[in-house]
Amino acid sequence: MQPRNHVPLVEVTRGSIVESVHYGSLAIAQPDGNVIFSLGDMSSPFYLRSSAKPFQTLAFLETGGVQEYDLTLQEIAIICASHSGTDEHVQVLDALQAKIGIQESMLQCGIHTPYDPETAREKMMKGEAFHPNQHDCSGKHSGMLAFAKMIGAPMDNYLDPQHPVQQAMLRTFAEMCGVDIDTIKLGTDGCSAPVFAVPLPNSAAAYARLSQPDALGEPRATACDKITTAMMAHPFMVGGPERFDTDMMSAAGGSLVTKIGAEGFHGIGVMPGHSGLFPSGLGISIKIADGDLSLRAGCVVALQVLKQLKVLCSEEIRDLADYDRRPVYNWRGMEIGEIRPSLELLQALENLPA
Repeated sequence: MQPRNHVPLVEVTRGSIVESVHYGSLAIAQPDGNVIFSLGDMSSPFYLRSSAKPFQTLAFLETGGVQEYDLTLQEIAIICASHSGTDEHVQVLDALQAKIGIQESMLQCGIHTPYDPETAREKMMKGEAFHPNQHDCSGKHSGMLAFAKMIGAPMDNYLDPQHPVQQAMLRTFAEMCGVDIDTIKLGTDGCSAPVFAVPLPNSAAAYARLSQPDALGEPRATACDKITTAMMAHPFMVGGPERFDTDMMSAAGGSLVTKIGAEGFHGIGVMPGHSGLFPSGLGISIKIADGDLSLRAGCVVALQVLKQLKVLCSEEIRDLADYDRRPVYNWRGMEIGEIRPSLELLQALENLPA
């Protein structure tokens, strides 16, 4: 199926045959909103899902959240996170909630199995029940409750789209994307929070502005710097063991921030001066049309784009080989195919301005 105007981005082969194709779209923008590259559907709105978390956090920080709660970089990182629910993540959340003066029971994100298989297995073997702080969005929900408490807003309905916290986050997101607030499509995320949809050029521009916020004025620019610094300083808090965001930011050494969202969305911000082609900061938005539930396609696209932009050195690329073009093995360990960028993607990226 080729929905909308998506194009082939990733192929999966078996022998000499292309067995599966992942369609999608991507955009690369600069902080002024100039789109320097586009491929696929540039007009349809796509939900950022968890890729919107840095912008939701931004609304909280620019209103004074750092000063109100003396937030550390580690705590800011977990508010932006889709974490794996390890004991280390939970310990940071417990301390953050104690500092804020809220209880884990106040979180309305729900409960799911921790993303980290080892943690999930250990808890099940011990007969321990899963709890809200193991939910990947518990950091975001803690931040929303902290925001509500700080401004004196009700805390029992903090997920209501009309709640002051949600309205502030929506306004901030609209401004970062450069769109009228009324044009943003709203939905409900897996964690029950409102989620936003805009076309890829707008979300890419938002990530570019997050990475290079000098034209945004204060206190927004300082808040953006806090978020990117926190995510790059504490990549484990943003994801966890064997997670793309964590491994990418760990390998990239301060050159970018990345935040995956559900259903095949990737948001990446390249810090100014870290692309060999462009001196400015850059924003990259990727949408895989089929939802990329196994996370095998979007990472390949992201790596190929970052290579073409000359953001990653050869050593960093080697460190990220598990997410790049790679062999497919069967259950006996035989190499029977590969996951690779499509010819359409490779040819299109060659047209990036040098």
